[in-house]
Amino acid sequence: MALRRIMRAVDMHSRRLASEYGLTGPQAQVLKTVIESGGLTAGALARRVSLSQATITDILKRLEQRGLVVRERCSDDRRRVNVRATTDAEEILSTAPPLLQDTFVARFEQLERWEQLMLLSSLQRIAAMMDAESLDAAPILMPGVPSDPPAPPP
Repeated sequence: MALRRIMRAVDMHSRRLASEYGLTGPQAQVLKTVIESGGLTAGALARRVSLSQATITDILKRLEQRGLVVRERCSDDRRRVNVRATTDAEEILSTAPPLLQDTFVARFEQLERWEQLMLLSSLQRIAAMMDAESLDAAPILMPGVPSDPPAPPP
């Protein structure tokens, strides 16, 4: 029952992001990271959000098509391309709900150390029981990544 509730919470949050803001969880995480950093290269971005370079490239392409990021050649090294968020992206994220993993991490960090270790141990055991230890898991809570979320309402 608890696992179903967790999965449902992730699903509901993901659907809200998609329907109200036109963003997937990974897209929102990428935008948040770009905004917080003031701009960075795609490679640095991929490392920060623990996603592959190919996934970041795809996400950036979609965000760029929506006018939420721009890619600019570095003035000191023309081979490097920096990614920068637009004001539209900043406006969207300023009104969007906090990312589910951010809320979780904040609450998790408020727990006593022994509680954190107990939860971590339990979750690792659950992952093992579900034969999920070898699955790649980026730190973005998202049950599935739709290729193109619906556009936000006008």
